[in-house]
Amino acid sequence: MSGSEPAGAAAAGGDAREQEPAVEAVDPAVAGRLDAPTRAVLEDAGWRRLHPVTPVLRAWKIVAAVLAFAVVQNGDELLRIDVEAWLLALLVLGGLLVLAVVGAVYSAIAWRRTRYRVDAEAVRVERGVLWRQQRSAQLDRLQAVDVVRPLLGRLFGLAELRLEVAGGSGSKVSLAYLREEEAQRVRNALLAAAAGLRLDDAGGGDLSAPEAPQRPVVHVPPGRLVAATLRSASTVLVVLAAVALVVGSVAARSTTPLVAALPGAVGAVSAVWQRFSRGFNFTVAHSPDGMRLTHGLLELRSQTLPPGRVQALRITQPLLWRRPGWWRVQVNVAGYAVGPGEAGQEATTVLPVGTEEELAQVLAIVLPALGASGPGPEAALALVHDGLTGRDEQGGYTPVPRSARWLDPVSWRRDGYRVTEHAFLARGGRLVRRLDVVPHARTQSLGIAQGPLQRRLGLASVALHSTSGPVKPRVEHLAAPVAARLLVEQAGRARAARAAAGPERWMSGDADG
Repeated sequence: MSGSEPAGAAAAGGDAREQEPAVEAVDPAVAGRLDAPTRAVLEDAGWRRLHPVTPVLRAWKIVAAVLAFAVVQNGDELLRIDVEAWLLALLVLGGLLVLAVVGAVYSAIAWRRTRYRVDAEAVRVERGVLWRQQRSAQLDRLQAVDVVRPLLGRLFGLAELRLEVAGGSGSKVSLAYLREEEAQRVRNALLAAAAGLRLDDAGGGDLSAPEAPQRPVVHVPPGRLVAATLRSASTVLVVLAAVALVVGSVAARSTTPLVAALPGAVGAVSAVWQRFSRGFNFTVAHSPDGMRLTHGLLELRSQTLPPGRVQALRITQPLLWRRPGWWRVQVNVAGYAVGPGEAGQEATTVLPVGTEEELAQVLAIVLPALGASGPGPEAALALVHDGLTGRDEQGGYTPVPRSARWLDPVSWRRDGYRVTEHAFLARGGRLVRRLDVVPHARTQSLGIAQGPLQRRLGLASVALHSTSGPVKPRVEHLAAPVAARLLVEQAGRARAARAAAGPERWMSGDADG
């Protein structure tokens, strides 16, 4: 019910140009300054190819993965200094060389069969060696645009352009790799077209638009990020586990426990490092084309979330963050499919660790109409403050009945909900405070659940279903009549809010996008 649709993906047989509208040929004055291969691509109805170095950047990943597997499987043998070990090493290196050649050839063929085109309505990508596939991402359904610069790609001045379109894990469209300036130019054109602006055609379907200005809002200092990482539950668990292993090894007078726990320790440390690396130098900026997020230590990522694309929002505060007053903000965005790994979680984070003032500034950008008395940082912060720190009926929240303490003895006094003109808010959690916010127009569906113990106590839980993401709004253990009434009333509010929702193309008057 977000008004978004998935990007289409279908096998395309034959020449795709027969299925596409005609595009003007490249300007002769421009064509005269281009080399023959580039001119041929531009003259082919506006289709363009990725950077020629792309096969190299893709092939090395295959070699690195096989090399890591070979070292892990044969590490003990390679450490022995004898003829058999060296012969094994030569065989491994020879196999890697053959694999590198095969991977490079396949990647080159795949690069040759991959091309893309941007017009005023969609970005279209054709790829496939054995099976040809064409994907079309409609710009009025664009949810986010990311420019990702991996470490190796930065050495060549290349970047990957990722387009997130509503539709789940299969809706992402990736252009890897482009020159950094070309990736930025395509990104600007996509966001401008998605907003409903007319683009300048430089010939050959090469649409262009100036980059929208931005206003920096929040910058997370590295020192605060380090302190927040050290105060996180994952870091504390890693330290406690390490201490327990050392004590156990000393008591047993053996290093076997340490060796056995080494793979798990490496994984835990890697998860902590990834969270720090992805949140490094985190910057939030406000622009007419949406919220811009820039972050990353080894892999630089520039995200742009167009206005109105946030489906739900969650604010959390772990126990060890209360004294410094830090908060974490995550969102659901249609198209950002979140898996169990840290990468998916970090892709939906709009503030990894921020103060109360920074929280208010982010809320004013993400949900400008959140405040009950009107838009603005002060109104939004005043609304969510009681949801973050209050309990029972504080802040106008509807609490759960006292009988809920039998099912949730720790945080039942924190559980509750509040409804404003524009959004539904659900709070909960005592050790980790949590506040979920769902705009009425972004409510996908609702559900009510009642377990056997809840039925005996006269309780029920209400869930608001959002798109895939870290935010799963739910109010536990409400009185059954209150839950039933909330289900009906919230469905009506969501229906009315969607009917009054603005256009998908937020800078035009075309209401149907």
